[in-house]
Amino acid sequence: MNDRVEGAGPAGPPGTDSAGRSDRADNVVPFARPERTARGDRELRSALRGLRREIDQRFLDRTERGRGDSARTAPAAAEGTFDWIQLFDELRHRLGNTGIDERSGEVDEFGLDVLTLVRSQALLDFLVDRYWRVDLAGAEMLPEEGPVLFVANHSGLLPWDGLVFAHRLLRERPRWPRTRFLVADWLVTLPFAQPLLARLGGVRACRENTDRLLRRGRPVLAFPEGEKGAAKDFRQRYQLQRFGRGGAVKAALECGVPLVPVGIVGAEEAHPILYKSRLAGRATGLPFVPVTPTFPALGPFGLLPLPAKWSIEIGEPLDLSGVDPSAAQDELYVSRMNEQLRANIRELLARGLQRRSSAWT
Repeated sequence: MNDRVEGAGPAGPPGTDSAGRSDRADNVVPFARPERTARGDRELRSALRGLRREIDQRFLDRTERGRGDSARTAPAAAEGTFDWIQLFDELRHRLGNTGIDERSGEVDEFGLDVLTLVRSQALLDFLVDRYWRVDLAGAEMLPEEGPVLFVANHSGLLPWDGLVFAHRLLRERPRWPRTRFLVADWLVTLPFAQPLLARLGGVRACRENTDRLLRRGRPVLAFPEGEKGAAKDFRQRYQLQRFGRGGAVKAALECGVPLVPVGIVGAEEAHPILYKSRLAGRATGLPFVPVTPTFPALGPFGLLPLPAKWSIEIGEPLDLSGVDPSAAQDELYVSRMNEQLRANIRELLARGLQRRSSAWT
């Protein structure tokens, strides 16, 4: 039986009406035809070229008006000789790659950059030998090899004490790896601070980093006073603050390395803090903004440290190699060793202050 209706057109494929139109035509977005796309590209390129010519012409006209009639004698060929879009692309590329070609290939897992240290050698030598005239005593008591955990008093927001100690100790132990100094969390989060400190040997202060460094045979300098030591006013100088919960003692016990007390005299006068502004600190991301004799009165120049005379004394190491590592879980033992370490550093500071006649000579 023929189901075709008289007068109707030929039947189309499924999904179409009798006229062959799709019943889903309203829901389908047609693809752009190739000739339309090519024409649109040509029109866009033509518009960009016209815009470039207009910018160049306006720039040249303004330049000629500024130079006077003599500029009008310049040849007309000057138009379009400078590609501003190309200049912009080149500047963007260079800014995006700033510093990449200056990175050294000898960078360890903690960010220490040998090339940066070589470039900083002259500046560090000047600070140690001429500016602060750093004396180091007690290095003969250190072991000939093997990692040690140094524990020292802390002062100042900037870690000059750790940087100077690492540089000065390397002269006494040239075969040792460079001593890594631990840096507080708030300092490594500041813009540009963390990369520079890491290249110079600074490592974020945490137990995991300390253990990894010691187990890889690298000496470490820790500051158990933490922020309390860095935030001391000048009237509290060389007064040791409380030593946390014994993290340095636990690290030395579990890694089986000597625990060495260090007393640093002179760093307190390099950045004497007269007043701490907590309000300004919250606005800048710092615990506080220090007010010193030179900062903020002298602006950025006030951040330069004062030329105080430094003396560093290394005390007798506390050999914990024969102690069972499980003693690190004994809170009473850890607390006792922590207080002994603090007392040893206090004694080193007292001797250093007694020997010096002035903070500047």
